Amino acid sequence: MALREHLREARRRFILAALGVAVGAVVGWIFYEPIFEVLAGPIRDAEGGGTLTELNFTEVLGAFDTKVRVSFFLGTLASSPWWIYQFWAFVAPGLTGREKRMGLVFVAAAVPLFLGGAWVAWAVLPNAVNLLTAATPDGVRNLLNTATYLTFVMQFMLIFGAAFLLPLIMVALTAVRVVRGSTWRKGWRWAIVGIFTFAAFATPSPDAVSMIIMAVPICGLYGIALLVCARIDRSRARREAAEDAEAAAPSGDAGPGPAVA
Repeated sequence: MALREHLREARRRFILAALGVAVGAVVGWIFYEPIFEVLAGPIRDAEGGGTLTELNFTEVLGAFDTKVRVSFFLGTLASSPWWIYQFWAFVAPGLTGREKRMGLVFVAAAVPLFLGGAWVAWAVLPNAVNLLTAATPDGVRNLLNTATYLTFVMQFMLIFGAAFLLPLIMVALTAVRVVRGSTWRKGWRWAIVGIFTFAAFATPSPDAVSMIIMAVPICGLYGIALLVCARIDRSRARREAAEDAEAAAPSGDAGPGPAVA
């Protein structure tokens, strides 16, 4: 496929993915109010714990802008099976039939991983909010900008949803022969350091417990990805060895030799 055709196909897949997110955003717009109450839950809990913390809109367009952002956030979550499939469909034309069949497995695993990462981030968030708002002095009302708070929550969840996809991307790159499983295995020490460093910077609170809660599941997924990549390498090596042996085997179709007088 020529470069121009690749770019045209990439644009087509991007447009399809964006349309899927837009459709999901329409659904998010409809269910905005109950979802807003859920996202504001950590602040409500902090207020119930004795800290005077409230969400406020500080601009005329603040409420509308927040509704648009939350709607598209919900659209991204709801349409994740669609835009993840579009990513795989862009890669699939250059794959073999067997590798194309792996697309269904890729999408089936990617969706729960992405949503699982978002859920882990959400599980850590209340502790982080309580810790950060606990510094508010007694008798002082902590007025938080609603748009800033919700943007922080949504970005936090999306970042960890994407982080949970990294092990699956490792497997995909190994399956399409871009990176060998042995390469991933050699760099496992640096990967562990990178995961904990990422968790330390991405976690909103400075406590070590939140960082560990974030990092351990990603490390576990990385270990599973290493096992799967190693199995792909072994399976490919056996298949290539069988093909080489078959190609080197003498043909058994030769006819009888010349008659002896």
